[in-house]
Amino acid sequence: MKNIDPRKMADWQIASALEPDLKPIAQVAEEFGLKGDEVSPMGRHVAKIDTVPLFNRIAECRAKYIDVTAINPTPFGEGKTTTTLGLVQGLGAIGKRVSGAIRQPSSGPTFNLKGSAAGGGLSQCLPLTPFSLGLTGDIDCVTNANNLAMVALTARMQHERNYDDARLAKTAMRRLDIDPSRVQMRWAMDFCAQSLRNIVIGRGGKMDGFEMESGFYISVASEVMAILAVAKDVRDLRERMARIVVARDKSGRPVTTADLEVDGAMTALMLKALQPNLMQSAEGQPMLVHAGPFANLAVGQSSVIADLVGCRLSDYHVTESGFGADIGFEKFWNIKCRASGLRPSAVVLVATIRALKLHGGGSPCKPGQPLPEEYTTGNTALVEKGCENLIAHIETIRKSGVSPVVCLNTFTYDTPDEAAAVKRAAEAAGARFATSDHWARGGEGARELAEAVADACEDKGSFRFLSDDGEPMRQRIESIAREVYGADGVDYTEDALRDLEAIEADDATKGLPVCMAKTQYSLSHDPALLGRPKGWRLPIRSVMTYSGAGWVVPVCGDIKLMPGTTSNPAFRRIDVDPATGEVRGLM
Repeated sequence: MKNIDPRKMADWQIASALEPDLKPIAQVAEEFGLKGDEVSPMGRHVAKIDTVPLFNRIAECRAKYIDVTAINPTPFGEGKTTTTLGLVQGLGAIGKRVSGAIRQPSSGPTFNLKGSAAGGGLSQCLPLTPFSLGLTGDIDCVTNANNLAMVALTARMQHERNYDDARLAKTAMRRLDIDPSRVQMRWAMDFCAQSLRNIVIGRGGKMDGFEMESGFYISVASEVMAILAVAKDVRDLRERMARIVVARDKSGRPVTTADLEVDGAMTALMLKALQPNLMQSAEGQPMLVHAGPFANLAVGQSSVIADLVGCRLSDYHVTESGFGADIGFEKFWNIKCRASGLRPSAVVLVATIRALKLHGGGSPCKPGQPLPEEYTTGNTALVEKGCENLIAHIETIRKSGVSPVVCLNTFTYDTPDEAAAVKRAAEAAGARFATSDHWARGGEGARELAEAVADACEDKGSFRFLSDDGEPMRQRIESIAREVYGADGVDYTEDALRDLEAIEADDATKGLPVCMAKTQYSLSHDPALLGRPKGWRLPIRSVMTYSGAGWVVPVCGDIKLMPGTTSNPAFRRIDVDPATGEVRGLM
């Protein structure tokens, strides 16, 4: 790797300096173990993988399987993607045959606050510009498939209002009698557009649609994205598309995409997106980029199909889960591992001194403003108090039977005493501990982490799910609330109880896994309750049915499925060099 000091350069500048030395994607594919008919180049440094011939050729998954998650983050994020890249590079540095899987960035965060989620410093997924700006169009496919379902729904409601049964019969339609107050699906857009959260559609005359309240969510929150994250092949994709519940009729029965006869066309729009994208780390290891980042409704995991590829071709495969371990790892554990059949060998829990100080009582961290003094000077007492949050996540991971490795993602202003405090807390709670300087030093900076993870993979654990499939829905919700979040119990609104009663009465949905939607910033539903909150109950205001993805979604607290754009968004700093065409300013 070139002699680059990341402290003196922005991530996009580092990426620009590294990209001339990238391997051609054909070389990455060959070294990964892919054959010619299994790879479709999409330019010089990106490719799509056709999993059909690959899975026919190699049936067995043989890799040590490693999940990367984190403690509850600050608004800046604590570096899960950067650590995933760093661990892949670190395992490569100690001689392991390794691959990684990360989530594709949404345009919402890319142009808003968090940036493109390509990693950072010397641990990035490259090339940065295509990674950040649409890649191969997977999220466009999700957006179009989602919106086609909404077109089918709203057109059907208009025609049923305007036509009598005889005229409907001539068009081969049956009356679905959709309840406009119980439409679950929304329109999708891959930007943070808070002004579109709640809208009225169908204004105008009789032929201008069905007038009703509607709205948008960000594309990566769509159930179509959730399906992309867990579908194993085209057959599985097609079956899941047909089960999406779009609304309920006036008797409370579900109305699906199959009822609207749009499921086949939606699948056709998603065929290209089902193929994982192949890129590379800054040090040339294969990186699979697939599925989206929204870790509430849409599960927020790198895709099952990407992990099935990596686990066939590598000795170690590292995969990324979204948000803190209370959301990301819990869903990896109880949803994704059920869908994939894969079982993790180790779990990396990313922590930073910054986040631990916040959970220990530090001043609020606000994007766009300088960090308060306690974050940039030594304060071991704050760190020790904040380790309560770290310990809660270690205990959650250990309940799965998998070995946790705490990775302290280091910053220049961390002190040795603060790091020693984290090490004491992690080891006392039964986790391995490693510091990692991958942001500044790439794979060489992640050697200690890589050695600890490789060692943890040799533990003979006994993987187990939190709840059995046959347990009642309310009991499974209660288990997550108490065992993972630390709540004293669960409280339901009348709407949530109505939703649950419908789910429990339907044999097709009552046994589905639970995918909780809540804030990532706290173990609780309230982002202001930091550390390890005690003496609180989890409020559930509604329960959505994601029958296509294969789970139900209790919505806890005030969750926005369409984020808002900040007052100082990233798009203000993104531009193009008119002389070279180079994109500048990506984070």
